[in-house]
Amino acid sequence: MIAIFRRELRAYFTSMTAYVFIAFVLLFAGIYTMAYNLNAAYPNFEYVLQNMTVIFLFAIPILSMRVIAEERRQKTDQLLYALPIGMTRVVLGKYLAMIVVVGIPCAVMAFYPLMLTAFGEVPLLTAYGTLLAFFLLSSALSAIGLLISSLTDNQAVAAGLCFVVMLLLYFMSDLASFVSDSSSASLLALMVAVLLLSLIIRLMTRSTPAALLFFVVVEALLLGFSVVSPESFEGLFGRVMDGLSVFSRFYTFVGGVFDLSAVLYDASVIGVSLFLAVQSMEKRRWNG
Repeated sequence: MIAIFRRELRAYFTSMTAYVFIAFVLLFAGIYTMAYNLNAAYPNFEYVLQNMTVIFLFAIPILSMRVIAEERRQKTDQLLYALPIGMTRVVLGKYLAMIVVVGIPCAVMAFYPLMLTAFGEVPLLTAYGTLLAFFLLSSALSAIGLLISSLTDNQAVAAGLCFVVMLLLYFMSDLASFVSDSSSASLLALMVAVLLLSLIIRLMTRSTPAALLFFVVVEALLLGFSVVSPESFEGLFGRVMDGLSVFSRFYTFVGGVFDLSAVLYDASVIGVSLFLAVQSMEKRRWNG
């Protein structure tokens, strides 16, 4: 795993990927800090981090597009499959390299609240709590990006898919607000969401029976519960989308609340994404 980690980290810094990502994040950090903290005289550095989340729509695809997709395109993934180690170590090594690149701008931004104290009183606990949540958010999104990269052998396709997924995640709560709170609307929206999940499962596993089984079972459960307790579906789709949104959970830190459930949720997203990436690589390994 250490060898994979060093190889990936070297690849990030011998190409322009790491430098572009770090410069991109710090550029926006500087712009927002100047706009909010210096020009508008807000002492809250967490506002900077809140507005910076939009950069993940572009930064994560840049960082993750080559991590596995490029290996497949160049056929160097065959060397990984031939190593006497499991795909878990390979994926972890690649992910840890991504985390180092993600962590560098976060480490630099850790000095910003301290520098701002020269101009007045800054709520440091909230600032650093939000910075930790910002790092966890970027780590969770990086894991999702790695998973997407493991599904294709084309960097452009990986970047495009990752951008679409980041866009959906970013606007998830806003899109849910367009759905009526009525029981029937929530039920219909959930059924459509299950259909989309089934298609994703089919794409990832290439198993039509597995995707079909998931679709039939979950749709039957939804219909059953809607008959037994229709009132419980009122506004349910919006609540589910808010609960699943990694961005919505991040915003609670901006309000000065250290949400432990959000930390656990980010960790769960990372774990599930890496597990699925391992399964994707294992499947390709044994299918040749």
